[in-house]
Amino acid sequence: MLGRTAGNLYWMARYLERAENTARLLGGTYRMSLLPRDDVGTSHSWESLFITDAEKQKFLDTHKTFAPAAVITYLALDLENPISIAASIRAARENVRATRHVLTAELWESINQTWLEIRAMTYADIKDMGQYEFFEWIKERSHLFRGIVHGTMRRGEAYDFWRLGSFIERAENTAQLMLAKVDSFQGPASRQENAVDFYQWGTLLRSVNAYKTYREIYRGAPEPRKVAELMILKPDMPRSLRSCIDEIFEILNRVRRNTESAQLADVQRAMLITGQVDKIFRSGLDRYLTNFRTSANHLSSQIQIDFMMVR
Repeated sequence: MLGRTAGNLYWMARYLERAENTARLLGGTYRMSLLPRDDVGTSHSWESLFITDAEKQKFLDTHKTFAPAAVITYLALDLENPISIAASIRAARENVRATRHVLTAELWESINQTWLEIRAMTYADIKDMGQYEFFEWIKERSHLFRGIVHGTMRRGEAYDFWRLGSFIERAENTAQLMLAKVDSFQGPASRQENAVDFYQWGTLLRSVNAYKTYREIYRGAPEPRKVAELMILKPDMPRSLRSCIDEIFEILNRVRRNTESAQLADVQRAMLITGQVDKIFRSGLDRYLTNFRTSANHLSSQIQIDFMMVR
């Protein structure tokens, strides 16, 4: 497969996954904002969506505070923000357009219709629809894209590169979602904080459709170490870091085993297989997740070097 086509498919999948995961991140934060909390706590919840100081400063360059309306507009609709939902859908659409010869007409029609609808939206439109309903709509459109690809694309290299992009992006976003909520994994100082943390963990799990899975495995109420273990180390949890890296490792070894990217995936997979949640917490959950995101970004860069003629 031509490197340019592989790159288009890879980034198409990443942008679609990014739009869905941003909707999940915003949806979880919105649900948490509905809990009784002081204004400082509410503001911190929305500010925590920006992981680095650079991301925060970029937002504050055009907005005064981390008010819910401003953050939702910036992360959902702002086309000048390259990681917003609307910008991600626009970028995915352009990559679909460039690879229409290997994709089906249904996928183009679906993503084009979604783009036409979201580009005309304002925050007032989101309020009229309902914030939660808007985030669910984005997730449903992403499920539709994924279903069309899965149900219509021939199982060949094009399909493999689409899956590679999906799982790289999903792994990075699961780590980002946990980093945004890392404070909720700390021990509570009071009974009131304990109740808030309970809902935070439940909301976090629901953000990745893992609440039922958690109850099936652990039975009891959400606890920080068990939530972290599920989202990091469990291979049968679809959005866990371990599950994503397992998929990436399998794809890279099938497409071309003797590449540096396959070796990097092997190293990351081995670390997750041997990982222990207590050790992760002792060394610092935020440090572990930050290091994982750095490693995943390095792996993504190497995949582009190995297969997409990027230097």
